[in-house]
Amino acid sequence: MTEKATSTTKKPAARKTSTASKVSIPKEAKTERKPVVVKKRTFKPDDYVTVRNGFDGRLVYKSSKTGEKFVFERFGDEHDMEIQELKKARNDAKKFFANNWFLIDDPEVIEYLGLSEYYKNAFSYDEFDQLADMTADEIAERMTKVSEGQKIAIAHHARRMIAEGKIDSMRAITALEKGLGVQLIEH
Repeated sequence: MTEKATSTTKKPAARKTSTASKVSIPKEAKTERKPVVVKKRTFKPDDYVTVRNGFDGRLVYKSSKTGEKFVFERFGDEHDMEIQELKKARNDAKKFFANNWFLIDDPEVIEYLGLSEYYKNAFSYDEFDQLADMTADEIAERMTKVSEGQKIAIAHHARRMIAEGKIDSMRAITALEKGLGVQLIEH
């Protein structure tokens, strides 16, 4: 008779492994994030800045420093002015900025000159033509924030756009009239 050899010791049970434990997820390489340093532009007194007429009509600025006259014949006309001239204008004729008669498209120049308070809600030159694309609610909201000087320019511009058929919504026209405090069309 042959004896079958039986083992009295049990084999350890096979470990169940999932595919998730077999896949090793690489540890992310630790990278140090360096803060992004945004360099502010520096300006020299004799650097030139393009200034546009934000007044609907003839605008004249006479330099108290040099006596030079800057004559803007109509809305949107441009002159290149030196930074030092704009600083002088800021100190001597602040109304050109407070009423947004000088339109400066470069936000860094506005900040450098310390004029942000006057331009934070102002229409840029290009935004005047975007009046036609604004809803009545957008118009009403924006008109509460613009300067009194710019309201006059917007009213003149809106009248032209209405006459040309670019603004034809009665809701938009009514919002403009209410926000600007002027009558744009005869009712």
